[in-house]
Amino acid sequence: MKKTTTLSLTIALLTAVTSIIISGCQRNISGDVEFATFPKNPNVFIDGFSGGLQYFPFAGSKLNAFTVDTEVRYAGTASMRFDVPNVGDPGGAFAGAIFPDTGGRNLTEFDALTFWCKATQAATINEIGFGNDFGDNNFLTTMQNLKVSTTWTKYIIPIPDASQLVAEKGLFWYAEGPENNNGYTFWIDELKFERLGTIAQPRPAIFLGQDETIETFTGTTVTIPGLTQTLNLESGINQTVSASPSYFTFSSSNVDIARVSEKGIISIVGSGTAKITAILAGVSAQGSVTIKSLGAFIAAPTPTRSPANVISVFSDTYTNIPVDFYNGFFAPFQTTLGGADLDINGDKIIKYTQLNFVATEFKNPTINISQMTHLHVDIQISEVVNPGDYIKVELGDFGPNAAFGGGDDSSGRVTFASTALTSNNWISLDIPISSFTGLTGKNNMAQIFFISDATISNLLVDNMYFYK
Repeated sequence: MKKTTTLSLTIALLTAVTSIIISGCQRNISGDVEFATFPKNPNVFIDGFSGGLQYFPFAGSKLNAFTVDTEVRYAGTASMRFDVPNVGDPGGAFAGAIFPDTGGRNLTEFDALTFWCKATQAATINEIGFGNDFGDNNFLTTMQNLKVSTTWTKYIIPIPDASQLVAEKGLFWYAEGPENNNGYTFWIDELKFERLGTIAQPRPAIFLGQDETIETFTGTTVTIPGLTQTLNLESGINQTVSASPSYFTFSSSNVDIARVSEKGIISIVGSGTAKITAILAGVSAQGSVTIKSLGAFIAAPTPTRSPANVISVFSDTYTNIPVDFYNGFFAPFQTTLGGADLDINGDKIIKYTQLNFVATEFKNPTINISQMTHLHVDIQISEVVNPGDYIKVELGDFGPNAAFGGGDDSSGRVTFASTALTSNNWISLDIPISSFTGLTGKNNMAQIFFISDATISNLLVDNMYFYK
């Protein structure tokens, strides 16, 4: 399997502010004044660095992954050479860097970043694009999973909206990991911005073009994902790139319920329903999100037990043990979405949707609950509870070998029928460990499951801990 490195990258947009302070009387600015503009140089790397271009590798990347090669080139006298490391290479886990011009350039006359590329083998470059300079990421544009071969080929990364790039500093960036644990080399030449004039039919999208509905509460925020721009190239290919939120103009159908920032962050400010849509360069984006705000959120009861008597898995009150995940997503049988990703004014909540079963797992390390007497958890069912609905809570211990499998694991579950459940209110469960019939081990506890078999789909979870 190819090793993929996820990078958290930001970019800053250079702004020029001119202040004129005149004492005495106020005067109008002459129409003959020419304000400073940024250079329109389209070249990034032809036979060497263009004026102002710099090289900054990412933290954790192979420092000498990039070199200038005068032997292998598409045209001219030199090319950019990138050596991707093998897995375990002490020099770095991947190859990745940005190439900025910190003075900024005006790229509004161009419609694409183009380059020629070849590699020592067929490969897929994880991420490659422009708009990255370790700042605010205002106009970050990324082509993901770019397939390259051993033959020089021209690649085109379309600009989502060139009118925005009046002072762009991030001229090129890439991030690539080993292929099947092995490193390789690729070359890029004739890297420049162009006005091709053959790029057309823009089709921007948010939420990957889907119409989504999210139930949430006043005081929460939602970040809009799946921001893309698709443009048709002269070859007939519809090329899709990931586009940063600043390319889009977002709108809310009701700003008294939901407001959305230039960064694509939706703030829930009232109860009711609001629909969020977007446009990019005057074209309506496919996809939307309908926010259904349930109003003010009532927090789960604050635990009062002494920390000395508690082993906490998830709670803002206690120090939690290391957790591998709150939703392992056991494909293909599990439908449950969500996890520990709901934050309401600083109160962290686990939110599950489309629940059939889900596991919180803590195996690195497992925990010893042999001195604990109970499992406590607060749950809230965010839907109507019907006769026949239920929630099952299951504990799993990995046995003496402290690893899944091996024939020494044990588990037990407790069922809460519909008569013990209510809607839209916190239910505090204090379950004796002895009630988990079949659980023979307690020294290497590693899993807590919630199971509904889809009888209940929407569940909030808080304050999950063992105690004595």
